Amino acid sequence: MDELGRKSAEEFRHAQKTPIIIVLDNVRSMNNIGSVFRTADAFLLEGIYLCGVTATPPHREIQKTALGATESVSWKHFTSTMDAVNDLKAQGYTVYSVEQAENSTMLDKLIISDKKIALVFGNEVSGVEQSVIDASAGCIEIPQYGTKHSINLSVSVGIVIWEVVKKITANL
Repeated sequence: MDELGRKSAEEFRHAQKTPIIIVLDNVRSMNNIGSVFRTADAFLLEGIYLCGVTATPPHREIQKTALGATESVSWKHFTSTMDAVNDLKAQGYTVYSVEQAENSTMLDKLIISDKKIALVFGNEVSGVEQSVIDASAGCIEIPQYGTKHSINLSVSVGIVIWEVVKKITANL
């Protein structure tokens, strides 16, 4: 890890973070949750909000894919996703839902001017709760060209975080 210039978990905790929080809205798959922790670690994100039925560390199934990222990335659990959204707004975050919705903004057309961003990713079957979408500043949609109408949650997180981080760093 030294050769790769990677931070220790302690260095990660004290490092300046990318001002993004991932919100998981009732995500069922612990493998997806663990993968999201790894993505949040890779991009030095502020943290993850785990909401509703979303499982929390420590859990063996989360650890399988997180590979220790639960030790570096900060996280909070909220009983409801709306409680998390309200908390984020009170802290000055602009909240976006990642969802296929009417009037959504395609990810490649997204313009980021906000300083602190929260991205809500929904349940693997039912998506982001409508009340959360309604409380969001907007919806972000990943352009898709095939026959399927969805992408695995952890893959979606990786795609969106990559694009949003690029847009944020381009504005610096």
